[in-house]
Amino acid sequence: MSFAREASRAIRSTLVLWVIGAIIYPFLMIAIGQIVFPFQANGSLLTNNTGQVVGSALIGQPFSSDRYFNSRPSTTSYSTADPKKDDAGVLQTGVSGASNLAPSNPALLERIKGKDDPDPSKKVEGDFNRLKTAGVQPTADLVYTSGSSLDPHITPEAAKAQIARVAKARGVQPNQLETLIAQNTDGRFLGIFGEPGVNVLKLNLALDKIKE
Repeated sequence: MSFAREASRAIRSTLVLWVIGAIIYPFLMIAIGQIVFPFQANGSLLTNNTGQVVGSALIGQPFSSDRYFNSRPSTTSYSTADPKKDDAGVLQTGVSGASNLAPSNPALLERIKGKDDPDPSKKVEGDFNRLKTAGVQPTADLVYTSGSSLDPHITPEAAKAQIARVAKARGVQPNQLETLIAQNTDGRFLGIFGEPGVNVLKLNLALDKIKE
């Protein structure tokens, strides 16, 4: 009788804990998330002027046009591989991660500094030269990739370095862009952790709202 009673108690305890941990708790967290933090709970999705979802505030995406503030380089092109040339399987896995190239690695130096070659097809402009040609003072985060390769932020300095180029391409006043940068700069977490960062997607969405 004692064994049967103990076994029954163990089974009931297991069922109760299972109901609490596998059903009640998850649904409670879902409800709290949808009620208290609906934006974050649904992926921090951002929309354009027409209400179309264009991305997430948490995941970067590439911008290369002079009309927009450019993102920092990405080892995975922000997981936006060409479906016809997805040899690395980026679209299948959504991979992220840094290149892990040492500062002295020739591949890293070639990507940043470029490479001259008599054969035009083998010549590499390099990110540093590309930025200088566009009138942008290179900063570390405009040249080096992030640890995740999906970083949605650049530093305020990197954003300000692009003001002249974007202002010229759009025909707007630089002070308007300075205001947008300030409005889309995220401060330190709790005021003490990390560094201020500019969310590039948010900044470019605000940029599209300016009348040229």
